[in-house]
This record gives sequence, C-alpha cells and structure tokens, in this order.
Amino acid sequence: MKKIFITLLIVCAGLVFESKAQNLVVNPGMEEWTDDSTPVGWTKAENISKESTTIHGGSFSAKHISADGTKDLQQDINGLQGNTTYTISYYYFDNDPAARTRIWSYWLNGTETLGNDTAVLRPNTYSEDADQWLNYNAVLTSPAEATGFRFEVRVYKQDGAVGGAVFYDDFTVTGDADIKPEPTNYPTAFTATAEGMGARLNWTDATGGQLPDAYVVLGTIVTSPKGIPPVDGVPEANNLDISVNGYIAWNVPYGEETFTFSSLMAGEEYMFTIYPYTNSGATIDYKTDGTAPMVFTNINDVTTLVYEPFDADLGVMNAFSITGTQVWDHYNFNDEDFARCSGYEGASNENEDWLVSPQVDFAMMESALLSFRSAYNYVGNPLQLLVSTDYDGVSDPTGFTWTDITSEAEWSAGGWAWAQSGAVSLFEYGNPKLYIAFVYTSTTEASSTWELDDLLIYGIQGVGINESTVNNITVYPNPTSSEIHFNLTEESQVIITDLMGRKISENELKSGKNSMGVGNLTNGTYLLVVKSMDGSTSVSRFNKQ
Repeated sequence: MKKIFITLLIVCAGLVFESKAQNLVVNPGMEEWTDDSTPVGWTKAENISKESTTIHGGSFSAKHISADGTKDLQQDINGLQGNTTYTISYYYFDNDPAARTRIWSYWLNGTETLGNDTAVLRPNTYSEDADQWLNYNAVLTSPAEATGFRFEVRVYKQDGAVGGAVFYDDFTVTGDADIKPEPTNYPTAFTATAEGMGARLNWTDATGGQLPDAYVVLGTIVTSPKGIPPVDGVPEANNLDISVNGYIAWNVPYGEETFTFSSLMAGEEYMFTIYPYTNSGATIDYKTDGTAPMVFTNINDVTTLVYEPFDADLGVMNAFSITGTQVWDHYNFNDEDFARCSGYEGASNENEDWLVSPQVDFAMMESALLSFRSAYNYVGNPLQLLVSTDYDGVSDPTGFTWTDITSEAEWSAGGWAWAQSGAVSLFEYGNPKLYIAFVYTSTTEASSTWELDDLLIYGIQGVGINESTVNNITVYPNPTSSEIHFNLTEESQVIITDLMGRKISENELKSGKNSMGVGNLTNGTYLLVVKSMDGSTSVSRFNKQ
C-alpha cells in the first residue's frame, strides 16, 4: 500500500527558515537525553532512540522505529497566545520502505485539544522514501482560545512491514509573542494543611510589576529533598508519583491560589515550595532568587482500605449497565490511565451505568474518608456519588437503598480539566461497613463524558493530623555568615543538607544549647534536620550569607 505525500509548505533541507523569535520547543535539536531512549523535554517518546550518524544538525537526532501500532514522539508547549502567528517546523529523514511518518499535532486550550487547522497539522498523507532531510514548515494563526500547542510526530509500518526507521531533528515553534521577564515577587501566605492522605496548599497571588503566568508547586520528603529549585528553560512536568524522580510537582495557573496533593506517603513529613514563572517551553523563566516560600506538614499514618488507579482495567470496581449499550471501561489517553463512561456513540444515547466499590469495612477506625480525581467534557448530566449499607455486592444495585452524597465532593469544572475531590467523609454514612458507587446517566439529547482516577478510601486510626514541624527548632542568627545556634531537648542526630538533598554534615549532639560552624558553606539556603531518639523529625531552614 504505497501512500503519496502531498507537501504542505515542505521544502528541501537547503532552505532554512530564519526567525528572530525565540524557539519555544524544549530540547529542539535532540541534543539532551536522559538515557538512550528518552530525549529531555519530550513527554512521550515511543520506540525512540538516540542517533549520532543520521543527523540534520548538532550531534544527535531522534530515531523512530515502526511497529504494528502507531508510535508517537510528543511535547506539549504551554503559554501560547490566541490570534498570534506561529511558525511550526521540523526536519525529517525517511528512506526506509518499512516506515512512514507524518505530523499529528493540535492547538491546545489547557489540556483540551482544538480541532483547528486539521489539513495542515493532521494531514491524511504520509512521507515517502527520499535520500535527504526534508523540512515541514507551516505558518499558522493560533485559535483565539489557544493556550498551547501539542507538537507530535508519528511513525507507521508500511505494507505490513515493521522495524523501519525515520529520523527527526531541529523542531521549532516560534511566534510574535513577547518573551516576559521573570516574575517580580513570590506569592505570600503560603500554607500547607494535611488533609486525609494528602495536603492542601494555599497561597495569595504574587503582586508587582511582572505578574506570573503560573506557579509550580514542588513537594518532597524532608529527609531527602529533591528537585529544588527548578531550572530556567526546563519546564517541570506535572507528576504525582514521587518514585519517578524523588519529588512531586504540579503547575497551577495564576489566580487559582490553591492545589491539593491527595495521595501522599502515609506517616511522612513533606516539604512544599512554590515558584512563580513566566513564559513556557524553552523560554520558561522561574523566579528563584531570594527565598522561595516553603512549608512543612506531616501526612497521617492511615490504613488504605481501597485504592484503585485504573492502570490496566477497572480493577476492584464492578461495572453495571442498567440502561443502554455504553458502559464504564478502562481508557488510556496521552499515557494516562483512568475509568471512563460516555453515552455518545455516533449520537447521544440513553444510559444508566454504575461503578461500584467492593465492601469497605471501617471497624477499628476513628474516621474514614474518600478521595478521587474527576474530569469531564460536553453537555450532559453530572456524575453522582452514592453510598449504601444494604447492598449485597453482586446484584443490580438499583434494587437497594443508596444515599446521594454528590455535594460532599469537589468535581471537575469541565473541558477535560482534572479536579481533586477533597476528603469526603464516609464514617457517618455506614459505620462499620458500606459500598460507594459512581452513577453515570445520559439522554438522547445530551451525553457528557466522565473520567475517574486515583480512587482512594482510607481509615484514620490515630488522633488526627500532625502539625507542621517547621518551627520546632529555632536556628539563630538567621541569616548567618559563620555559625548557627539551636537548642535540643534531648540527644539527637543533626544533619545539614542543601535544597537538593545532598548531605553536608551529620553529627550526634547532646541536649541543651548547641553550635555549628557554617562559614565554609556556599551562600544559599540550607536545611537543619533534627532526628530525635523517639523517632520524630524536626526541620528548620537557614540562610548562609
């Protein structure tokens, strides 16, 4: 099956586009790699490997190997402006009969893809063999509602053959938008409140001559802090899994002033910092001078009763289709797994679909809570949250008694935006045992699509949430140029680390007044970590000048 590639502003490699605007793509020339299959800045890199022989410029390119299914190379570029002219360009080399490639990109509004410029950004034609680098180059005006651009290229098998290779290099997205300087100030009134198995962060927006476009909130365990501070030109990707790189991160638009990390490691003390920034992609500019706001909080030592991340299927949850042919199912989009239900299939259809938990036993618990994430789009009925104490766990759930607690949770605002539910108390509805259910309904006139992820039901056995320990140890003078003083209530292990978690010193010190010399430290911010004999940990920070 030979496909014909119809060029859209495609030129030979000898023609180079010149622009004075700054390139918004991170790692555009494929020069930086985390490992031989992971280019820095590219959030999706399927069947990609580092190439040093077939290159367009610099030292490396990206080699893309065809397989039975489509394989993607993708980067989301945020911070674009609507109604602005942008030039989208990249170089590709395809001289292998077992592989074909094409661009498959979108304008973005937040995380929602927009359907503009289909023929140019998602053409129905493919590359064909050529013994030279070719350049895709499109000059487009962004939609009025655009806030970003998803730069994606794909490789496909050809005539049933797999294992062929295409190559990419020198990606660019340039526009007429102004590059802003870094924000003038940090936000103020930054607080962390432990909430169930998570922490709710609040702050007051930064003010000053240059306002931020957004903030990145970073969280790390205080005994091994990582990822601080962020680096200009390298955007921090949203990440809720601390095992990936030792810290969690979330980007929050200017004006929201709150975010909740809902599923943290029980019993651990977390340190959170917040950094305002302007621009995006390769031009992102974090404010890192001075001292970034920092707060500490302990996460409850809790018992997990139900946890379902929907990583491969619906897991422990049971789906019941009461009306209609559409059902709850596992879904994957943009490398994220979740549960999904939609009544739309060619047209809106009437549906009633239940997603029911296994029985939850709260015996021996002092309280029990539920948290989850939700997202939705399109017009239709809201998702309902119900609880029951008389359900039998296997039958049609509509024949039993259910209490509607939908209003107890916080829900997505639409447009595919994910929202944290907050901690929904369940204890008063079914001590000691109950079931929860999410109920999707649609009609022939309206059928929204709902998505669920990170469903967690947990019980608290202790006396509640520990307060932040940031002020338990007072370090003085602060700032200091030569030494610090502090008091210990008992013999303790005292550790000084920098903000990247690198241990500077470690000592066993006795109770009472203690002093430590810090004159040999490089100027900056450090953590004093005190581990007492009873196992508790206290943390304070100090500035060396």
